[in-house]
Amino acid sequence: MTDYSAAKSGTFRINGDLEVNRLGFGAMRVTGSGIWGPPADHDEAIRTLKRLPALGVNFIDTADSYGPDVSEWLIKEALHPYNEGSIVATKGGLTRHGPNIWLPVGRPEYLIQQVHKSLRNLGVERIDLWQLHRIDPKVPANEQFDAIKSLIDSGLIRHAGLSEVSVDEIKAASKAFKVATVQNRYNLVDRTSEDVLDYCTEHGIGFIPWSPLAAGDLARAGSLLDSVAAKHGVSPSQIALAWVLKRSPVMVPIPGTSKVMHLEENIRAAGVDLTDDQFTALDAEGRNAFKSG
Repeated sequence: MTDYSAAKSGTFRINGDLEVNRLGFGAMRVTGSGIWGPPADHDEAIRTLKRLPALGVNFIDTADSYGPDVSEWLIKEALHPYNEGSIVATKGGLTRHGPNIWLPVGRPEYLIQQVHKSLRNLGVERIDLWQLHRIDPKVPANEQFDAIKSLIDSGLIRHAGLSEVSVDEIKAASKAFKVATVQNRYNLVDRTSEDVLDYCTEHGIGFIPWSPLAAGDLARAGSLLDSVAAKHGVSPSQIALAWVLKRSPVMVPIPGTSKVMHLEENIRAAGVDLTDDQFTALDAEGRNAFKSG
């Protein structure tokens, strides 16, 4: 047993239905370099995934394009049959042709095919949360959204979300299905999606920030972030993650790693209780860094 747990981050109900601890795990990094192929250390990747339940992590985010397929395979290998209450979310809509190559394909038949493949990869009969990895600009958006609705109606997916979208795109998708989550890049120094986060907060939509640990130059020695970290006895990246958690009650960050040690460091951030003054000061510095960047 440990004295730290993702449960300390509080909980969020996806679509008012599935309750998860707000500090989740992103399974992109358990694959090889360039998010391509198997991990350099398969056994360590499996140990990392197997460690999640004991640390209170019951929300895992992956995608069919991570590997491709490798991340989903490893999750099944390490954790199937899944603990009751554990949610494995996945995504579809990006194709892979080599390391660090990501191309959107949003044809309805392709999206439906990928859901069937993810069901097999993960060893489940229904995906609790499936997310459109990108809206394909070459395919009418309403066709992509209607395909997602058909997947919900057929019972293959329980809830659906979007990734890297604007407020207008959330509104457009909401005409076809209830958007449960939005996954956009967001962290202390990247506020591009500030309006999207505010919209999600207002409407109870889960916001899954990717790259939540980034802090840029704010993490330098002697900075405010460094000073706050020292006061709490943790690292600057842990403070950056604690700040993200405090930013909104719909926030469900998913820091990822393929190493047990890094996983445990991330989970300790759930127990960091920033004061309102610390949060406000960090917020101001982050906004200034974003504007000047």
